[in-house]
Amino acid sequence: MAECIYCIVLGESKDEHNEAILKTWTKHHDKAERYSTKNDSLFNILKMTWMQMRKIYNYIFEKYGDNYNWFFLASSTTLAVIENLKHFLFTRDISQPSYLGHTIISGDLEYVTMEGGTVLSIESMKRLSLPNKSEKSADLRTWKLSEDMELAVCLKYEGVHRNAEDSKERAQVVEGACCSVMDNTFNGLTPKKMIVIMYGVYQNRAFEHYFNDTLVFLPPNGSDND
Repeated sequence: MAECIYCIVLGESKDEHNEAILKTWTKHHDKAERYSTKNDSLFNILKMTWMQMRKIYNYIFEKYGDNYNWFFLASSTTLAVIENLKHFLFTRDISQPSYLGHTIISGDLEYVTMEGGTVLSIESMKRLSLPNKSEKSADLRTWKLSEDMELAVCLKYEGVHRNAEDSKERAQVVEGACCSVMDNTFNGLTPKKMIVIMYGVYQNRAFEHYFNDTLVFLPPNGSDND
């Protein structure tokens, strides 16, 4: 199986970013779907809590677990350059429990922030869907954590830890603006900034400038990506 990525975009149903998301970076994903906190009859979501997110993860794993080997979780202000992300994941083993993204340390907890995007391998999704240690730990926890911190705690109970990065695989997440030739994701973007960055990544070309380390990923059949 090729490096197939399923993208989960979390946000409000009337978020101003929705149109920009649909017209820009999600067109380059193998499949991208948005899960909102309003008018979602599938999960009856009134407020996006960790338990609701667990339902979403379980639903996605059951429905798409056989079709994709990587799962990318993003917020509505995230933009991902899918070709760079696939290049980043190309040599990684999907049978290993990978948990990747921009890391933040809070006390003893090391977790991947959702704003920059969180990548889970199929093995991590499989462990996350199992109602064992993490379900038991959820009953014992009485403190309130953010959804991305809850994800890190539950993955930790399932033996999944944030993957260490070497010098060539440093966190390639940019907040607000571009600063590298191989960025994977951007976060904290307005809809207008999404459109500008997409133009810079896919449309603008420097005259007589060539790259020799190109790795080509063809778009999925029927895609209208640019």
